[in-house]
Amino acid sequence: MLPDCLSAEDEQRCRQLLARTTAGLRSRPAAAAVLVPMCLVRGVPALLYTLRSNRLVGRHKGEVSFPGGKCDPDDQDVIHTALRETQEELGLEVSKEHVWGVLQPVYDRVSHPHPVTPSTPGDRRKATIVPVLANVGPLDLQSLRPNPEEVDEVFALSLAHLLQTQNQGYTHFCQGGHFRYTLPVFLHGPHRVWGITAVITELTLKLLAPGIYQPSLAVPELPRG
Repeated sequence: MLPDCLSAEDEQRCRQLLARTTAGLRSRPAAAAVLVPMCLVRGVPALLYTLRSNRLVGRHKGEVSFPGGKCDPDDQDVIHTALRETQEELGLEVSKEHVWGVLQPVYDRVSHPHPVTPSTPGDRRKATIVPVLANVGPLDLQSLRPNPEEVDEVFALSLAHLLQTQNQGYTHFCQGGHFRYTLPVFLHGPHRVWGITAVITELTLKLLAPGIYQPSLAVPELPRG
């Protein structure tokens, strides 16, 4: 049975686990920050996602994402960036008191495919996306007012759905005929969750349900020679 991952006890546990990462990363330069909104939809614990507008410019248009965006020089820190962008994209105001902490940063592998982690501090800052975890509480999706210039759709996936193994998979990426890396993917919702958003989803599930979420990564056998 799925425990209440949004209980006061779980909040305290997660805040303690994230405290060190949060203190070390919240003011560090980054390219972008996203909010990972935990919520209750009709009483069911879920994560909130957006479908980026096809009218946007860039390679991530039309993809599933968490609300967020580029860090502005006027932002106080990455938490401020994530909350500001969420308000601009969804009309959803989230106070800093509802933020549980900062998750491990992820890197844009498309911008920096060699190597997986950018090698220099300057490159790392340019590629870093910082996920900010927050509990936005009970949520009626119809009450949100997404910015049509940035968001085509808003939807939620329950934690129960994300934790079912039949809804989990992996995508293996090759470059120049050689295996490079593997990323998770979450299936069978209204839209496929993949790429950086799936990586952040996996980090969140590992934190919220460590005894239940057991990713089974099957790496394909590489050709000899």
